Amino acid sequence: MKFNRTAGVPSNVPTASMADIAFLLLVFFMATTIFKMEEGLTVHLPRADMGERIPREKVTFIWVDAQGEISINDQLIQVSYIEPIIAKRLRENRSLIVGLKMDASLPYKIMDEVIQQLKRAQATNVAFTHEPEKAES
Repeated sequence: MKFNRTAGVPSNVPTASMADIAFLLLVFFMATTIFKMEEGLTVHLPRADMGERIPREKVTFIWVDAQGEISINDQLIQVSYIEPIIAKRLRENRSLIVGLKMDASLPYKIMDEVIQQLKRAQATNVAFTHEPEKAES
């Protein structure tokens, strides 16, 4: 038995106005969406016209170069010696400021080791120093 196929009516979806509808939906959602701006906390940052000069005896600088060599006040040391040296200086002067001068290309692992040593020594007044940007002439 042979079935005769009748050509059915092809179903066509009109696509001429689909772009217009999509554009109208986009405009509608853009117009009706409320964007909530993150407000955060009200923080009043301190202002300073000029930095104050700190006496040399109140500051201990830790220098770390790109190879990871560490120097405290012109004395080469290993990472493990940071804690006892800083702890001793903190006993002598509780308001000691520890200035960190680290090379920009220094691996983060070494930076973290230095900071962990400072934590163990309970150094709470630590300043990360940097080179000031030079004004273009």
